[in-house]
Amino acid sequence: MSIETEEELEALRAAGRVVAAAIRAMRASVRPGVTTAELDEVGGRVFRRLGARSGPQLDYGFPGVNCISVNDEAVHGIPGRRRLREGDLVKLDVTAELDGFYADACVSVPVGRPTAPATSLVACARRALGEAMVSARAGEPLNSIGAVVERTVAADGYAVCPDLMGHGIGRKIHELPHVPNRYVAAYSQPLTEGLVLTIEPIISAGSGVVRTAGDGWTVKTSDGALSAHVEHTVVVTNGKPLVLTA
Repeated sequence: MSIETEEELEALRAAGRVVAAAIRAMRASVRPGVTTAELDEVGGRVFRRLGARSGPQLDYGFPGVNCISVNDEAVHGIPGRRRLREGDLVKLDVTAELDGFYADACVSVPVGRPTAPATSLVACARRALGEAMVSARAGEPLNSIGAVVERTVAADGYAVCPDLMGHGIGRKIHELPHVPNRYVAAYSQPLTEGLVLTIEPIISAGSGVVRTAGDGWTVKTSDGALSAHVEHTVVVTNGKPLVLTA
């Protein structure tokens, strides 16, 4: 969506605060032995306390409140009985709907003592997100976001997952435009002030090719390589974007 009123902006800010609160609570609960279902319930309690609902459940009938993906699972992991182990990398992807407005963010969190490969991969994803957000200015082409992500990730020897990308957001989880994590010439339309987007590098230590798992939801790297995912919902401005989910 594109923000037209102060009331819309405040409603999106409120949804973003729910997302940030849920991520903080879930992140604080990450430890060896906890199940992904238990982490999901932590986020669910925040939603209930703040009067929010799960965007994936509302829009797609997702079987959990939040998407929780581990190691080679890139996105859309279903919370369940899986217990996290020392050295795992868990991705906490939270989308909240509050009073008809949506916000979406993700963090990648090492379990226990971080491994060197996970630390390096997550640092690259975070750096790509930061640099891509700086590039998201009104008047710049949409594909400048993907170009920055792709360049930053490749410089560290990793690959983006080209089938997975950011998106417009606001009244639904997924709105136009698509926001690829690589340079795509066709996405040359200029960014406009007030446009609400998710910017979300989803990267891999391997080829970046992904496949859908047998549960019909979870997307994994085809080669079993470690994956990291970081994300914020932002509002495009004439300068630095407004980050709604920080």
